[in-house]
Amino acid sequence: MVETAVFTYGLLASFILSAASRNQRMQRPNPPMMTYLGYVLLGMSAAAAVLLTGYAVWQLA
Repeated sequence: MVETAVFTYGLLASFILSAASRNQRMQRPNPPMMTYLGYVLLGMSAAAAVLLTGYAVWQLA
């Protein structure tokens, strides 16, 4: 189950970052849906970082 989530996260991150890079290179604005998905990706990354940090600290105590 974790492998599927990591694979999906990787595909989403790759797609969003490559599309944003291409739009910047072509000097076009990003579509609103892509901006929304970018913020979802940012939120998922921040939540995972906080949860994993908390788990690491809990394991040390």
